[in-house]
Amino acid sequence: MRNHSEIQLQNLKNLYKKSIQPQLQEQFNYRNIHQVPKLVKIQINRGLGLEGQNNKLLQKSVDEIRLITGQQPVLTKAKKSIAGFKVREHMTLGITVTLRQTKMYTFLEKLIHLVLPRIRDFRGLSTKNFDRNGNYHFGLQEQLVFPEISYENVDQIRGLNISIVTTAKTQAEGIALLKEFGFPLIE
Repeated sequence: MRNHSEIQLQNLKNLYKKSIQPQLQEQFNYRNIHQVPKLVKIQINRGLGLEGQNNKLLQKSVDEIRLITGQQPVLTKAKKSIAGFKVREHMTLGITVTLRQTKMYTFLEKLIHLVLPRIRDFRGLSTKNFDRNGNYHFGLQEQLVFPEISYENVDQIRGLNISIVTTAKTQAEGIALLKEFGFPLIE
């Protein structure tokens, strides 16, 4: 017997194959099915700045991102020293996770149906956050909107950035793809 997340994943993949792909192919007059835009990866980042030097805060952030994504994050380090910002080469400045395939669809499902509706006064995400290649970037101001994060375990509110990378060639294609997935976009 399949568990609930596998059924949702199958539904999301089937939704793309059976409904979204033909709809976009007709809408943009693609001759080949491989021209239709699709999701490539979802990248989640959190910049820590000088807090990355505090091992306790760093470990807390790593644990939060691991809980949210189900994957171990990678530490991002400074490439060179900048004296004005008190940054030394190889200093830990943030954490990042790249989700693909199964984990990507699971995270997208959770983001659309659980996380975004939990944001206070949420009216939708702006379409201005698309880049010219059809990729979407936005930030969340607090980690408490994720159901995995317990209020008692949070010592400080920290945000994170989410990038949804697609194979779309234009901004209009990216908007159409995410709207078909049920992303709450507003003009």
